[in-house]
Order: sequence, then C-alpha cells, then structure tokens
Amino acid sequence: MQIGIFKETSPGEARVAATPETVKKLSAGGKHQFLIERGAGAAAYIPDAAYEAAGAEVLEADAIYQRADLLLTVRTPSPSDLGKLRQGQIVVGMLNPFDVDGPNGLKALNARGVTAFALEAAPRTTRAQSLDVLSSQANIAGYKAVMLAANLYQRFFPMLMTAAGTVKAARVVILGAGVAGLQAIATAKRLGAVIEASDVRPAVKEQIESLGAKFIDVPFETDEERECAQGVGGYARPMPASWMQRQAQKVAERIAQADVVISTALIPGRTAPTLITEAMVQSMKPGSVIIDMAAGKGLNKDGQIGGGNCPLTVADQVTTQHGVQLVGYTNLPAMVAADASALYARNLLDFMKLIVDAEGKFTLNLEDDIVAACLMCHAGELKRNA
Repeated sequence: MQIGIFKETSPGEARVAATPETVKKLSAGGKHQFLIERGAGAAAYIPDAAYEAAGAEVLEADAIYQRADLLLTVRTPSPSDLGKLRQGQIVVGMLNPFDVDGPNGLKALNARGVTAFALEAAPRTTRAQSLDVLSSQANIAGYKAVMLAANLYQRFFPMLMTAAGTVKAARVVILGAGVAGLQAIATAKRLGAVIEASDVRPAVKEQIESLGAKFIDVPFETDEERECAQGVGGYARPMPASWMQRQAQKVAERIAQADVVISTALIPGRTAPTLITEAMVQSMKPGSVIIDMAAGKGLNKDGQIGGGNCPLTVADQVTTQHGVQLVGYTNLPAMVAADASALYARNLLDFMKLIVDAEGKFTLNLEDDIVAACLMCHAGELKRNA
C-alpha cells in the first residue's frame, strides 16, 4: 500500500502525521511504501533525510495525490486540496466529525468519493486508548497551557525564601479536570504553584486531589444534577442552570484570589460553556493570566462564536482586559510539535492495525466498534449527519 503524508497547510499547524519511527515500523514488512511531501516534518524538526533513512520516498505533493492509496493527515485537507483527492482513496486523521457542511467538512470529503476516518470519534474505551488522539493531544495542551501562563505571569510560580524576603507561591485555578486539566494540575504542581480545580463530575475529585490540588466542591441538590454530573462517554454533560449558578458563585470567589486561571471546559459538538464572566475578570489582580483552552469555540461578548470559556477571549490572540492577560491560542499541541507529532503518529499507527490486514491490504470491518465509530464516509455514503 502507498501511504501519503503531507505538509499541513492550516495556519499555525506544525504537526505532521508520521515520524521516522512510525514510517519504519509500518514499512518493516515491505508491504507499505511511504510517500512524504518535501518539508512535511520541518516545523516539527524532522528533516527529509530522517524520513528517507526510515525507508520513505520524499517528493512533491501532487505526485503523492496521484500515487497514494491512503493519506494520513493531521487536519482535513484544505478546500483546494480536496479537489486533488481521487475516488476510492482513504483519508485518516482528525477530520472534525462535527463539521458536516463546512467547505472542507464531511460532505465535501464525501463528495470526492473517498473513505474517511475521523479519529476524534473513537469511543473512550480501554481498547481504544492507544489511538485516542483527543487524549494524546489534550495531554500536551494541558502542559503547554501552564508553560504559557508561567511565561506571561510576571512573578514566580513557586514560593521562594530569599535573603531579600519571601515570595508567595502563585495561586492557580483550573476549570475542568479532563485530560488537559489533569495534566495542567500536574505541571503547575511541579512548578510549585498552589492549585485549586473545579469539575462537574464528582468522580474526578480523587484524581484532582491525588495530583496535589484542592477540589472546588459544589454539592448537588437534585437527582437531575447528580445524573448530569456522571457525564457520558468520558465527557461532561451540560449541567442544569441551578447548579451552574451555584458553581459560578463558588468559582468566582476562587478566581478573584487567583493569579492564573486555566480553563479547559469543552463538550464535543456543542458551544463551549461560559465559565469566566467579565465581572470575574474585573475581580482579578492586575497582571493575572487566563489561558482559555476553549478559545474560538465559545460565545464572545456579542453572543457570536469566537470567544471561549470567557467571552472576552479573542481566538489566536493574547489580549489584555481589565489588567488581565487573556490567552486565546486555539492549537496548543502545535506549539509542542515534535512530541505532539510523535504521539499522534503512534495513534495513527495503532488505528492502521484495525484497517489493514496481514497482507497489507485495506479491510473495512464494521463489526469493529472503533472502526465503525470513526468511519465518516464510504462509497459515496455519509455516515455522520450531525
């Protein structure tokens, strides 16, 4: 099988879908040939020579579109590149399964007659952990969020006792304790910060506390609140308004005392919830930092998509509002491109084992729950409508 890898064209995207490690592993049996676009790994500090040493052929993009049977990608190909896809080609990557109608959404992919797999749709099960791209990339994002905050915050994170006096430790509040939030807690703890964290799911309290943070507890008062708090498929569910009001009040008290806030609340396929209001931002000390990891997926001040967990956030910009720095970067994993690419490429490698048989041929086994969940379109049929 001829497997194509392209240089990503999305603005700010530095990751690549294969590394010399995964190229070598897949090429070992002689059943696959990798075709790598020239410069595909440059932004992740992987030179073309490293791919060639692993057994890949380095060439231009147009030749790859003509020859490849299967394309591994980080993002959905751009609208201009979609026109180069051939009927029957296979595309595997992070294809944003919730975007059906966009210019490079699922309908546009389906119109090309390709078979497309979106790895974000993989079930959150033990068997699927090794190919869980959301977790591998969120883990990196949580780490990078703390490093960005530490860089922007004009004071130390740890408590320091010096001859010139004692410097207090930074107070960090983390909203959302999924994969990104837990990694943010662990990273901030390593830097010596005092950490508090909030999440709607009571099950994560032990995880939060095991990492050295204090859980901001908002008790449940109704059966509806308890049911919603259990989440579904490893994700939080939208909570009732009564609980959200109580949480907002409790979180507002903690944010007012915080030096850094890292907000990670996202629900796939839905608008990101507003957790940090303008009034909360105003209550923070000058020089404080907010890292809004939901940037671009929440409502802004005008009620339009473009904000984040805070309506003052501006996607892909660092702004200052009421003396507080708001960070709205929308692709934190791409800022750690080398490791992000390595983990993502391994995710793809494990998924490939489910769709390629021992002879190196594509096989579509819809009895496999992972394959069925990730399949977005095949033979002109769109499998995902919302």
